[in-house]
Amino acid sequence: MIDKAIMRLPNIRKIMGVLAGYAILQALFIIGQAYTLATVITRLWEGQKLSAQLLMMVAFFVCYAARHAVTYLRDKLLDRFAQEQAKNLRHDLLQKIFRVGPTLVQEQGTGNVITMALEGISKVENYIHLILAKVMNMMIIPWMILAVVFLLDWESGVVLILVFPLIIVFMIILGYAAQAKADRQYHAFQVLSNHFIDSLRGIDTLKIFGLSKRYGKSIYNTSEEFRKATMSTLRIGILSTFALDFFTTLSVAIVAVLLGLRLINEGILLFPALTVLILSPEYFLPVRDFSSDYHATLDGKNAMTAIREVLELPEIEVEKKALAEVNQQTTLELEHITFAYDENPTLYPFDLSLKGVQKVGIIGMSGSGKSTLIDLLSGFLSPNEGEIKIDGVSVASLAQSDWQKQMLYIPQNPYIFQLSLLENITFYTPDATPDAIEEAIKVAGLTELVAELPEGLNTQIGDGARALSGGQAQRIALARAFLDKERRILLLDEPTAHLDIETEVEIKERMLPLMENRLVFFATHRLHWMHQMDHILVLEAGHVVEQGSFAELTAKRGHFYELTKQMRRDLDA
Repeated sequence: MIDKAIMRLPNIRKIMGVLAGYAILQALFIIGQAYTLATVITRLWEGQKLSAQLLMMVAFFVCYAARHAVTYLRDKLLDRFAQEQAKNLRHDLLQKIFRVGPTLVQEQGTGNVITMALEGISKVENYIHLILAKVMNMMIIPWMILAVVFLLDWESGVVLILVFPLIIVFMIILGYAAQAKADRQYHAFQVLSNHFIDSLRGIDTLKIFGLSKRYGKSIYNTSEEFRKATMSTLRIGILSTFALDFFTTLSVAIVAVLLGLRLINEGILLFPALTVLILSPEYFLPVRDFSSDYHATLDGKNAMTAIREVLELPEIEVEKKALAEVNQQTTLELEHITFAYDENPTLYPFDLSLKGVQKVGIIGMSGSGKSTLIDLLSGFLSPNEGEIKIDGVSVASLAQSDWQKQMLYIPQNPYIFQLSLLENITFYTPDATPDAIEEAIKVAGLTELVAELPEGLNTQIGDGARALSGGQAQRIALARAFLDKERRILLLDEPTAHLDIETEVEIKERMLPLMENRLVFFATHRLHWMHQMDHILVLEAGHVVEQGSFAELTAKRGHFYELTKQMRRDLDA
């Protein structure tokens, strides 16, 4: 039940040692409660006065208070530890995603990655808190109680020790059944997460083609699968809890009946009988606690396993080299570069030679390899073959710190954080001055949006707050880029693909100034951007079929000319 990864967490041995100490103290206070309570009842039964029992009654309440104080201290310790580990795990997961890049998100699914980073981490935090406390209690408390029971009445000890393994075996059988159900539920949850995010992204397209209702049925079927998997898991969880409660209650009842019969037959004194009877439910309590949260710990274990699988994905080790800042003299040479996903060629061998800051347009139909080329240029992907040189320095991949720290990346769907508009705009430049922010808002065309928001720049936007249109999200991404004056490389992967032409033309006017004095790679299938490009790469089915300036390619009347005719659906481009 315990994920082996937990035992590799930092300071876990120290935490386990402290928890063991707390469990021992808790067992001692439980035994103290039983001893003092049984003593008071026995003495009253013998006819002693209540006033004479004040010392024992105070001792009982001290043991009771100390027991719960230990629980409080243990929970505080685990809260801090679990929170710290969850924070580190989220940091490691995000760093992994940033290092590997979009390919990881594409393989895992956007919805799954988001769910993993948010809800999955919360489940892991809860899992660490629950599993450590409950396992440690189950390992120590029952056996200390059992030792005391054997000292008081060995026959009752035999009954308890015989029942305990049966309960454990029963838990193991149901645990395997619950594990299978929980695996199915988590898989259904991953599918539902991906399905839901993809549906939200494509809702406009689905409406245009009249497929929204049909797709709604698909979402309904996916959610039904998740509901059925959840209910199936809950049935196993409820069954195991009921069965465990039944068997533990029955065991305590058997001990009580045997003790009662022996009391009648004068086979045992009242004090040991009462003490054993009080301790018997406490003997089974750690197991019952563990079972009551079994489903929660199972969810956390599955989430932790999924996150660990992502963290352990292999990464290509790239030798880091010192690179100068991009300027007018910078040279970038790509020679015989190729790339393939799982042996399926996506980019065939091509060469590219650039000097200085300039605007490079990457044009082609959907599926031609534009996004793959952008990922290679960003360092998110490493070429299978070929050589890359920056200022004559040969590198195996552009996953170079000195290259990537100069990059600005504007994708098709910029991410809007659940923060204020101001915090979204200044997310990468939190120290930006008010004048710079005001200028960025003006340049990006956000003045009207700020004016109509109820709290202006302090209005909360993003998930669960004020919704934004695609054009507004793009303008926020532009404002972020405008505020960052230091980065010299600008990557754009079809940033206007989902916008209407009027909005795109308006945004284009805002974007062109951002491209000045920067090395720009602009992937698009919109022709009007090519007039402003200094160099154009024409992609077709993974091949760079042509490259050159707009005038050169137009005069050549080759692939670029034919592509413009296809896109315009005109006989004369």
